[in-house]
Amino acid sequence: MSNDRLETILTAAYECFTRHGMRRTTMDDIAAAAGMSRPAVYQYVRNKDDAYRRLAERLFADSLDRARRVADAPGGDLAGRVHDVLAAKLELTLTLHRESRHATELLDASGKLTGDLVDAYTTELTDLVTATLADAAGPRARAVADVLVALTRGLEADLTDPDLPRRRLRDGVALVVAGLPRPQGDHR
Repeated sequence: MSNDRLETILTAAYECFTRHGMRRTTMDDIAAAAGMSRPAVYQYVRNKDDAYRRLAERLFADSLDRARRVADAPGGDLAGRVHDVLAAKLELTLTLHRESRHATELLDASGKLTGDLVDAYTTELTDLVTATLADAAGPRARAVADVLVALTRGLEADLTDPDLPRRRLRDGVALVVAGLPRPQGDHR
């Protein structure tokens, strides 16, 4: 099976889901948007739910790739790096809300169809934040990471003004990082 064809199908599925919502999208819609016959699409995805699940896998993987790149980037202050890791998650939700009036329906479907993927994504993102905080937070790094990921999830609840959660994320991360104990020998 061709990865290019699967990517074409998933791109078409994203277009259909964001345009029509999950309930109103059909396999015929996805096939037409992909420029393929419906039987050809079925060679790559079992049904609409499978297309949605594979699309979610791709979106989560892309978001985690962005988060890893900023976490691994040399230099930068700790608050900025932690913010950028968490911003990868926030931007995933903001993009969906910006590109679809069906975002709420799509996110609800995500809970039903991809709950395990959401859990795995959240765990991996929390692990990444934990690793980023490890030197500064020591044994409390995981607890601090849990709080920061929860903050990010909470900010996704009201996206009427997309700049507000971005500002609040930056402020929240700065406050939490500022409250971490200073490493020994750092007398700032």
